[in-house]
Amino acid sequence: MHGGKPGDKHVNKEDNTGGLPGHASRSMPVAEDTREAVPPMRYAFRSFDRQYLIPDKRLINQANPALWAAHSDRQVYLTAPTDKSPTSGPALSFTALIPDAHHYNGRGGRVFPLWQDAGATAPNVNPNLLAALASAYGQPVSAEDVMAYLAAVAAHPAYVERFADDLVQPGLPLTANADLWAEAVTLGREVVWLHTFGERFADAAAGRPPGPPRAEARPTIPDGASIPTDADELHYNSDEQRLYVGTGYVEHVPPEVWAYEVSDKQVLTQWFSYRRRDRSRPLIGNRRPPSALNAIQPEGWLPEYTTELLNVLARLVAVEPAQATLLQTLRRPHARRRHPPRRRCLRRAREPRTSAPPQRPRPDEPALSRPMPSRTHPCHPEPACHPELVSGSRTRSLPAGKQVQDDRGRR
Repeated sequence: MHGGKPGDKHVNKEDNTGGLPGHASRSMPVAEDTREAVPPMRYAFRSFDRQYLIPDKRLINQANPALWAAHSDRQVYLTAPTDKSPTSGPALSFTALIPDAHHYNGRGGRVFPLWQDAGATAPNVNPNLLAALASAYGQPVSAEDVMAYLAAVAAHPAYVERFADDLVQPGLPLTANADLWAEAVTLGREVVWLHTFGERFADAAAGRPPGPPRAEARPTIPDGASIPTDADELHYNSDEQRLYVGTGYVEHVPPEVWAYEVSDKQVLTQWFSYRRRDRSRPLIGNRRPPSALNAIQPEGWLPEYTTELLNVLARLVAVEPAQATLLQTLRRPHARRRHPPRRRCLRRAREPRTSAPPQRPRPDEPALSRPMPSRTHPCHPEPACHPELVSGSRTRSLPAGKQVQDDRGRR
């Protein structure tokens, strides 16, 4: 209830506005509907956690029609926190599925689609920015290149550590070197390919074949270590590099995979809390009394549980050193300008003054000062580099040096 009235989602609500784009429309209240449910679809619940959803607007709280209308097999969604800075792990997350609003790590998130339409003809990047980058690098720059660059620079722990003591919402370094840009784009395409479980930016010639990625040392369930159907416990043995699920276990799981986090949310433990036999108290999400729908789940441990997530995390961990090296190259400090020798400064100070000293401004007269650096979101480029910025499913053009104000009124 909101203000004494039913909220956006309740069983007696009629919906005559039509269904979600690409899915069946149901107008009668759910309590009166005796037909078969709309076929479920996979969606991105949290970073690296893909679950199933019934695409019925009557069952979804505040569904975004524009987001659903722009979905296609070429769409890529970038998600990031906006309520506070990321604290660990990647600063950004990517998915090929329609994401939850808080997909990044369960709170304060926003979604930035790559394309504004299902035909993937209108990029969600200002064309003036693409033209400016193409002119600077002497080669074509696509919207996919921009998203890949963001992934290479910010979707890893070193970026979060580098900006931990910086601005509330850290900026994004942008290179002027065409070769370094190309290197970052190639690396970022691999990162997006991994985040999307091989469903986007696939290129077999570049070592990114379509389908679920595979680590060099693949996590496996050996004979005699099968995972029981009623597994409710998850723990890790770093000496054996085994992930124990109930009485079974998975081999070849590096410690970095077990510890992988997205802003203090440990991915494997959060992911398992929605797949164990007793799911009445997941670690994040809905803490209300359990629904009877929780009883609808696979009868056993699915093979994809082993072959998909663990392989993706292992590959991401292996790529992180290259991302950290790239960031260090981008952030290499310039040589400092040396001050004149002290003796020369003192001699000048003793020289007779030939002109009147500068007048200080009066209290009622504003003094000039250098503009403060803008606070930008991790997935936004620096305004000082290019003023054309991406925001959600639309673009905005701002004068150079201005701060960005999002649709929630925050700066």
